[in-house]
Amino acid sequence: MAQPVRQKATERNDARGVAFTLIELLVVIALIALLAAMLLPAISKAKVRTQGMACLNNNRQLAAAWLLYADDQNDRLPYNLGGPNRESVAQRTNLNWVNNILNWELDPDNTNTATLTEASLGPYASRVVGIYRCPSDSVLSSIQRQAGWSGRVRSYSMNMMVGDAGELSQQGFNLNNPDYVQFFKLSSIPRPANIFVFLDEHPDSINDGYFLNKAYYHEWLDLPASYHNGAATFSFADGHSLLRRWEHARTKRPSLPDAASLPLYVPASEIDDFNWVLEHMSIGRN
Repeated sequence: MAQPVRQKATERNDARGVAFTLIELLVVIALIALLAAMLLPAISKAKVRTQGMACLNNNRQLAAAWLLYADDQNDRLPYNLGGPNRESVAQRTNLNWVNNILNWELDPDNTNTATLTEASLGPYASRVVGIYRCPSDSVLSSIQRQAGWSGRVRSYSMNMMVGDAGELSQQGFNLNNPDYVQFFKLSSIPRPANIFVFLDEHPDSINDGYFLNKAYYHEWLDLPASYHNGAATFSFADGHSLLRRWEHARTKRPSLPDAASLPLYVPASEIDDFNWVLEHMSIGRN
């Protein structure tokens, strides 16, 4: 009868021999915390890169839909309606490439996907609403968050100098930039790889789908986004897309409601970003 008792005591001793002490547990926890602290920045950077690639892909798909539209409409580009200044927005019509005006209120345009799918570009984008929104764009106002929204439906706008701008371009040129070519047909763009069509726009700047800036003013009227570590995505008339990193802090306004402070004067010392955008919007008429 003594033998089983001795065996159980040995088992208890062995169990005590393999158990962790409190100090050992604290060391393991500290090591895990250290590894997590080392990995989190890398994970965060990887997430930003992934979202940037997804945004580039969205932009590329919008450009593909734009090219399909032109092919189906005998070379005519989609309507791109807007106003003479950033306070005057596009008229509401499904003839336009999109038919919504975004703001920080609870207006249905902010969430109504029919304003995308039923507009003129919608069928050529297979009515896939996800490509109209950058995955990094979840910017909302406080009342929109309180209403349970997860985001607005659109992050992208179209270069004002491509497409029929309605009354603004009835004379064959755009009244906003009369000394520059308004591209009504795909074949009228001499170097398609140099003219951008879509970009992700700053969430406080975006309203209609018409990205407006004037060559004669040294100020941002509409502002590009900078979601991707201070960069924005662009797609071009030849179908390619790229990520453009901004050089100046003035271009990289916080991605928040009422943060753009537009119109935003651009001093000569910080004109490079502004000039790059203008140079890729159109060409001179003469």
